[in-house]
Amino acid sequence: MAAAALSFKKGNNKPIKLFFQDEAKFGRINKIGKCWTPPDQRAVIGQQIIREYTYVFAAVCPETGENFSLILPQANTITMNIFLKEFSKEYKKYKVIMAMDKAGWHTSKELKVSNNIAIMNLPPYSPELNPAEHLWDYIREKKGFNNNVFNSLDDVETKLSNVLLEMSNNTEEIKSLCNFSWLH
Repeated sequence: MAAAALSFKKGNNKPIKLFFQDEAKFGRINKIGKCWTPPDQRAVIGQQIIREYTYVFAAVCPETGENFSLILPQANTITMNIFLKEFSKEYKKYKVIMAMDKAGWHTSKELKVSNNIAIMNLPPYSPELNPAEHLWDYIREKKGFNNNVFNSLDDVETKLSNVLLEMSNNTEEIKSLCNFSWLH
C-alpha cells in the first residue's frame, strides 16, 4: 500500500482512501437455494436457463462503508475505463488507492487510470483478500436473486439498481460485510 501511496504527485495533500474493487455477473440463469416453507409443504421454485447477463462493477471502502457501483453490459477494458472515469469524478477530493485482482481488463495497456487513483494489485488466486467479493454473495443470497426468475434482463438490472441504491445508503451494512479486522 505504501508503494501505491508514493505514486501520487508530491504536493498533493488530498486525504487518502483505500477502496477494494471487483465485478460480478448477474443474469437470468438463477441459482436454486434454501428457502423456508411451512411444515408439510414443499417449496416450488422456478428455474430458467437463459444466457443473458449484465455486470456490476463496484468499489467499497471497508473503513467508512462508502461504495460506488455501475451496472455495465460487459466486463472488459472499455467498461473498466468507464467505471474508473466515473469513480474518479465521484472521489475527486481524495487520493484513492484501489486494490483489485489481476483480471485481464485490470492490467490492460489500454486501461486509463486517473491521476487521483493508484492501483494496488492483490496477489493472484486470493479472493479472500478482497472484501468487495462479499457483496456478491450477500446480494445473491439476501437481496432477492436466489430462487428468483426474471422475465427480462431489464428486470435483472432494475432489481440490481434498487439493491445497489439501497446499499449505497447503508454504509453500516457495507462495513459489516467488508471491514475485516486484518485491514487495521
